[in-house]
Amino acid sequence: MNISALQKERAKYQPKLPKSLKGAVKVVEGAKTESVADQKEIAALFPNTYGMPILTFEEGGKAAESAPVNVGVILSGGQAPGGHNVISGIFDGIKNIHPDSKLFGFLGGPGGLVDHKYVELTAEIVDEYRNTGGFDIIGSGRTKLEDEAQFDKGLEIAKDLNLNALVIIGGDDSNTNACVLAEYYARINAGVQVIGCPKTIDGDLKNEMIETSFGFDTATKVYSELIGNIQRDANSAKKYWHFIKLMGRSASHIGLECALKTQPNITLISEEIADKKLTLGEVVDYMAKVVAKRADNGDNFGVALIPEGLVEFIPEMKVLISELNDLLAEGTDSEKEFKMLRKSHRNEWVATHLTEISSSVFRSLPDGIATQLTLDRDPHGNVQVSLIETEKLLGEMVSTRLDEMKANGEYVGKFGTQYHFFGYEGRCAAPSNFDADYCYSLGYTASVLVAAGKTGYMSSVRNTTAPADKWIAGGVPVTMMMNMEKRHGHMKPVIQKALVELEGAPFKYFVSKRGEWAYNTDFVYPGPIQYFGPTEVCDLTTETLKFEQNK
Repeated sequence: MNISALQKERAKYQPKLPKSLKGAVKVVEGAKTESVADQKEIAALFPNTYGMPILTFEEGGKAAESAPVNVGVILSGGQAPGGHNVISGIFDGIKNIHPDSKLFGFLGGPGGLVDHKYVELTAEIVDEYRNTGGFDIIGSGRTKLEDEAQFDKGLEIAKDLNLNALVIIGGDDSNTNACVLAEYYARINAGVQVIGCPKTIDGDLKNEMIETSFGFDTATKVYSELIGNIQRDANSAKKYWHFIKLMGRSASHIGLECALKTQPNITLISEEIADKKLTLGEVVDYMAKVVAKRADNGDNFGVALIPEGLVEFIPEMKVLISELNDLLAEGTDSEKEFKMLRKSHRNEWVATHLTEISSSVFRSLPDGIATQLTLDRDPHGNVQVSLIETEKLLGEMVSTRLDEMKANGEYVGKFGTQYHFFGYEGRCAAPSNFDADYCYSLGYTASVLVAAGKTGYMSSVRNTTAPADKWIAGGVPVTMMMNMEKRHGHMKPVIQKALVELEGAPFKYFVSKRGEWAYNTDFVYPGPIQYFGPTEVCDLTTETLKFEQNK
């Protein structure tokens, strides 16, 4: 296996652990918990795993002889830096319980559990992947574990492998499904525990017990390096506005974190736009005014950060998308009529079949974007919002608005654009020291939860702005994070997504500075992730966590 010079050195890195995990662990139970909302409904759906206490691990436990444990691990959903270190932490943790413990990886995500596809993860295999990015040790997948037939198929292989527990590494949906699985196995006394680990670069799986999801730190550092490079180029060439779309369909945590790191001229925060009920036109006007004011200073260049899911947060666009989903729903008479039209006539036909307000919004869109909205559908027949080139939508609309302003004598500059979308570039990067340590601690914590006989819990590691040996490890009941939401027409229990808090310290600081950043050139150039060197450079945590914890 050919590996790079960096990978050879990173293989030697020993992730840091909280002090409580370095010896015999004492499990301390806190107060009983309840869900964040809809307590009666959640309690009724999870009678065996609801109301469990928060767990905290402390030093001073009594060393005891333990039997070997067999654990299965699943990587679920999109990749995030550090997944391999979660697996390394689980492996080392269960080997610490007993040298004969075994770890089995299910291949290709949750589907591997259902289809009985797995590999035993030996020391030789695990050692190859320590401190590396990606999920390629066993692969990931998006199969949802939702029905009892799947649970029963999974139980068959769990029994064949004599598994004590399954650890599911995933985001909010994957951990919701893990909790449903834990409840089912508890109800039928299957003897298989289910533990979750919080993964997602989007940063929307967080709360008081889960301070950050793993991968967020590394991904935002990668994106910020690229943004800084582009800002340096913009400040050198002084002739382009760079419109950069960043991952984050459901929340704008990535955009906010990257803005705090790099200080671009414009950063749109979807949650603020929804809260203020801004129209698409108002968003475009704001951006055009920043461009025009910088041009007054002779600065015909800049950088704008745009969250991937922005259009779903603009009320009029949300209504438009809903109407398009109904109008072009698969199998309807209107959809059949639409498909019979010549492509050049379709957008005008759509505009005449929408409500007056939505028709006006649709006609205001650049032709290419309007066409995207009518053609790119998911398997359910809905607009694929993540495929909308929001950066080009805004760039073209800002250009049109600036032409109008120039005609009115309100703008005297030149406007050239470059477009970028940073997504996959950050998902499999070699984890930062923070994520390498955090992920290893999450995995090791999962092994302690298994040894303690717990199920329906998610690994929790807190106090993460402190040095790693002062981190607080433990477990949080997944039901504590749940509420009821409508999904595909039915009310379902799901982990509540964490949006950017408009009253939170990170956003408030951003608001206090964005006026300066807009009109001045206050760019910050973070540079690449540093793995070797002084701790104040290499072990930096996110700006978001620093502000949230007042550090």
